Amino acid sequence: MVPDRILIVEDDSDTRFILERSLAKNSFEVQTAANGLEALRKLDNFNPHVILADWTMPQMDGIQLCNIVKQDEKYKLMYFILLTARSSLKDRVMGLDVGADDFLVKPVENQELFARIRSGIRIYKLQSELREIEHSKAIVELACALGHQINNPLTSLVATIKNIQMDLPDLQQEKHKEDFDILDQAIDRIKKSVDALQNISDPEIVKYIDGKLMVKIV
Repeated sequence: MVPDRILIVEDDSDTRFILERSLAKNSFEVQTAANGLEALRKLDNFNPHVILADWTMPQMDGIQLCNIVKQDEKYKLMYFILLTARSSLKDRVMGLDVGADDFLVKPVENQELFARIRSGIRIYKLQSELREIEHSKAIVELACALGHQINNPLTSLVATIKNIQMDLPDLQQEKHKEDFDILDQAIDRIKKSVDALQNISDPEIVKYIDGKLMVKIV
């Protein structure tokens, strides 16, 4: 079973060590950063479910980090918990305004910490599933639209080829029989692809040349 991932962003080394050890002992995959700038570098290669960040840090604090994370499409679903000694309504409103999902007031009780993290992981996974559903729905709708757009000119193409074939003298038809057979085979393949597009229900994304992603339809 793949462990749930947590990124701890805390400038105090003792607090960072205690949090890391406590979470790791409870089967979380944990990475740490000493400030917001270091955390952003970590996100290049680490995709956490939850970011647990101190509010007050040098170079880039938790509020600034949260603001950047929540504005980036790659990271915005990550559940962001601010650790802070501030408990005023004004401070909470400030955190919510930049997109923080939750607050924990220092000193933090372990039971509450784990409860908030588990809740954040559930929310992250649910939002990720919803995004996948929406993404699949968009692909299906696009595939159906493309199938319809291809089908119309394809019908005209088939009719035109048949008319040309019928207008040719018998000798010319025999001469170009192989060419017409190739055209028929190509049209048949296109028709099958169009049918697959219009009936796609569970789109599968596959890697193609140069790392490009494509929808597998057949």
